[in-house]
Amino acid sequence: MQGIWPVAQIREAERRALAELPDGTLMARAARAVAKEAVGMLGFSYGARVVLLVGPGDNGGDALYAGAELARRGVAVTAVPADPDRLHAGGLAALRACGGRLAGLADLAPTGQGHADLVVDGLLGIGASGPVRPALLPLVRWSSEQPAPVLAVDLPSGVDPDTGAVAGPAVRAAATVCMGALKAGLLVGEGRVHTGRLRLVDIGIGRRLPEPELYRLDRRDLRVPAPGPSDDKYTRGVVGVAAGSAAYPGAAQLCVGSARLGGVGAVRYAGHAAAEVVRRWPEVIVADTVAEAGRVQAWVVGPGLGDGADAVTSLERVLVSDVPVVVDADGLNLLVERRGLLAGRTAATVLTPHDREFERLFGELGTDRVGAARQAARDSGATVLLKGYATVVAEPSGRCFVNPVGTPELATAGSGDVLGGLVGSLLAAGLEPGLAAATGAYLHAAAGQRAAAAGPVTAGDLIAALRAEIGRLQAEQRGLPDAAPEPNSDSGWPRPV
Repeated sequence: MQGIWPVAQIREAERRALAELPDGTLMARAARAVAKEAVGMLGFSYGARVVLLVGPGDNGGDALYAGAELARRGVAVTAVPADPDRLHAGGLAALRACGGRLAGLADLAPTGQGHADLVVDGLLGIGASGPVRPALLPLVRWSSEQPAPVLAVDLPSGVDPDTGAVAGPAVRAAATVCMGALKAGLLVGEGRVHTGRLRLVDIGIGRRLPEPELYRLDRRDLRVPAPGPSDDKYTRGVVGVAAGSAAYPGAAQLCVGSARLGGVGAVRYAGHAAAEVVRRWPEVIVADTVAEAGRVQAWVVGPGLGDGADAVTSLERVLVSDVPVVVDADGLNLLVERRGLLAGRTAATVLTPHDREFERLFGELGTDRVGAARQAARDSGATVLLKGYATVVAEPSGRCFVNPVGTPELATAGSGDVLGGLVGSLLAAGLEPGLAAATGAYLHAAAGQRAAAAGPVTAGDLIAALRAEIGRLQAEQRGLPDAAPEPNSDSGWPRPV
């Protein structure tokens, strides 16, 4: 897992590093990393044209020193300052010494002529929050009008570093070089989309950072339990599914379909769609009610359950049980008037709301998705899986995970039913709640990417893709080769530069 830190902790680590290292060390390391990434994006250096958008702080200094590195390699570098009187003096001197020049926007060629092969955003760093200042707005807007890709230094200007919120115009980068430590704003909210491909650079502050409470899940952290030589279907774990209704039998089929795949030996279904479930999945054990279902190691309750008396009874019986429970969809809606059911729980609970369900349960979500999920988990005593393009999982302890894999193709009917079944299965197979939820979110998104490669995605497609994705993961864990592509997201995979 990769740690993610709030700006206050990163700035303190930088302060300590600056006091212990030779003057200019951190900026030199950052500038070299930006220059290296720029050359990689360009594909060549001699004769390339790069425009630097330069702010007044250290972020602008990083950009200027990077421009000097590029100029030494034969790149034609033009720096456009937000305020010519407030440029980093050392960076400006270095750029000029290598042949770089200053210019205003009016001095550049018209947009249609393509006056740059790459634009470097060095306007604002992690010290900025809220809307971009008026003096910088023309440069931000200009960057969005260019055919050339944008490389952001540490953070796209206009993105809040702690929340990912974007309040007005902001730079949309093709790639971002992140200095020293991951910031939540690069990975959640609108910031995730503005960041582009993410590269994490070690500039020497890592050992000065405290233990994080927020993590970016790494594929190497994933585990789907596999049977051993002495296992039978019961020792592997049994998951119960209370889902579906006469109106929504498909929800039961989808939830059960994914619940079969998370490492358990059997699935018990309780509800009014038993005939449809067995027709699709004949290996499933069915019962009319939760009370008749038999012993399980975890429950999933809610998808397609409806809001009638039977649905309420199913939710109540599941939540008074002594096993972990995943509550999704209609189960979440029923909980709004029955929050007391969570208070008496002795086993773990995982809630899986999308934004509107979250707000019905916990109030306004706001722009800080991590903070909102964390507070909801503390208030409810449950692990909260807040669904979205960058899904956040928050434990009652305060520890959180951000899912690094995402695809808009998962915004389709029944997708959440598949996720709920998978998380419940992972719980029944023995994973602890936070990792079960985070692992389920990762594999669900990776399956979405796999399915999307073949065309538009439906929830039914996800089950077959999920089986293939879990098979790929287990093959990796056994050290077997697999030719399937690595899952990715718009943010890419942070790696040292």
